[in-house]
Amino acid sequence: MSRSSRPVVLALGSNLGDRLAMLQGAVHALGAVVDVVAVSPVFETDPVGGPEQDDFLNAVVLVDSTQSPHELLDLAHRVEDLHGRVRTQRWGPRTLDVDLIAVGEEQIDEPDLVIPHPRAAERAFVLVPWSAVDPEAALPGTGRVVDLLSRVDASGVRPRPDLVLRLGVGEVS
Repeated sequence: MSRSSRPVVLALGSNLGDRLAMLQGAVHALGAVVDVVAVSPVFETDPVGGPEQDDFLNAVVLVDSTQSPHELLDLAHRVEDLHGRVRTQRWGPRTLDVDLIAVGEEQIDEPDLVIPHPRAAERAFVLVPWSAVDPEAALPGTGRVVDLLSRVDASGVRPRPDLVLRLGVGEVS
């Protein structure tokens, strides 16, 4: 039985190295495996939680995929690894973070995967770029992204119109 394609939302973040190159590399690597439909504008954001660290660049990528949520999570981890992601400290600095935010209307609560992402509704660095690329978006089981955004402090999220991510294809092993 084949699965039908459904919309997937991935959030990208980087605050180590060439941050824009890390985000662009993620877009290309994802495009080698899934159909990247749209990429949000880039935003510079204050770090949230964790230790003191440099500001992030963040964006949201919209894709269509037939892959299962677990396959998509594995893809996200492979793309992070491809860009030198090392997990030493929770919410610490990172070359690349690829978070699986939503997979169609699916709701999953398993030890290794929670969909939609359990903190997406609270994170302006996810909601701002997501609403910019898809103003009609909704977080499954939670509500419209623009409504969620009205409930969070977005003062630490700043547009970077000088930075642009391009759609394209790369490789992921």
